[in-house]
Amino acid sequence: MEDIFRFADELGPARIIHVHNPAVDLKGVLVVDNVAAGPSIGGLRMAPDVSTAECIRLARAMTLKNAAAGLAHGGGKSALFADPRMPPAQKERLVRAFACALRDIEDYIFGPDMGTDEKCMAWVKDEIGRAVGLPREIGGIPLDEVGATGWGIRHVAHAALRYRDFGIKGARLAIQGFGAVGKHAARFLSADGAVLVAASDSGGTLHDPQGLDVEALIALKAAGKSVREHPGGRKLSADAVIDVECDIWIPAARPDVIREDNVERLRTKLVIEGANIPVTAGAEKALHDKNVLCVPDFIANAGGVICAAMEYRGATQPAAFAAIEEKLRANTAEVLARSKREGILPRAAAMALAGERVRRAMALRRWGLY
Repeated sequence: MEDIFRFADELGPARIIHVHNPAVDLKGVLVVDNVAAGPSIGGLRMAPDVSTAECIRLARAMTLKNAAAGLAHGGGKSALFADPRMPPAQKERLVRAFACALRDIEDYIFGPDMGTDEKCMAWVKDEIGRAVGLPREIGGIPLDEVGATGWGIRHVAHAALRYRDFGIKGARLAIQGFGAVGKHAARFLSADGAVLVAASDSGGTLHDPQGLDVEALIALKAAGKSVREHPGGRKLSADAVIDVECDIWIPAARPDVIREDNVERLRTKLVIEGANIPVTAGAEKALHDKNVLCVPDFIANAGGVICAAMEYRGATQPAAFAAIEEKLRANTAEVLARSKREGILPRAAAMALAGERVRRAMALRRWGLY
């Protein structure tokens, strides 16, 4: 209990619900952090090593992300303690059972996350009617398929480059986690002239300082293969992507991949946090001290949830993408300008921006964060 409640503060979490059903080997957790602005939206993560503490941190990131994006939603996160590579029928049964267990928690809206996708959200929608990131066939905007988060990262990069000494054309790009977020970030940024020099996934890292074929790597991933199976480039360990010299480094996978014990290995000028909580606070401070610009997660990767919130209200994909571009360029510019003006870390500037918006919403509610 002590480990969980050390994360509690005046913003939340509002509730933590553990779910257990031995009949289907179901173990899961839901964290609703803060719903002052409206019902929470947050992804359903599936991983064997996810924890309640991680879920609490991710739920708070969603509160800040939704507030910074100006959405009428609070933050939440759910997790299933299971291997997402399990047989499809077993996975469907587990996701449906979890959704049913949370049927009455109306202030949480499911979305896709690591280990889940639009098909999983269709199962949730079928059971309880409360999900975003749905397949097109049932009126959704499939976030991973269209690359909503990667589209947002593209515009964050353009806004952030105003504070760097290089432009997007010819910029060397490294992606840690060439999955749903990373592959689309690479696709959009390479179309603007960036050169992908390294990409990693759970199978390892592929490196070529002359540039990698982004579309070929995307095709490999679609076939269920690792980037290391591409015939070109140098094959390295998954962790070696940290050491690749580049101009833009995008973590787009697990939490805490850059920490105080490995941050000195990064050789880059700009970090755009495509994943949730991928860089520890101490590591962000170390990067700042070395004049490496680091755009925080809940600013940089908000494209997915902006798209999800608009889908929930019946918007089209073009309207959602236009909103992502507008909001993320403006938020990145505001955060980085405040960081420079006040001499504070970008995360501190982002926290101030989002915190102010959450507290204003809380002031309008009888019970604050509820």
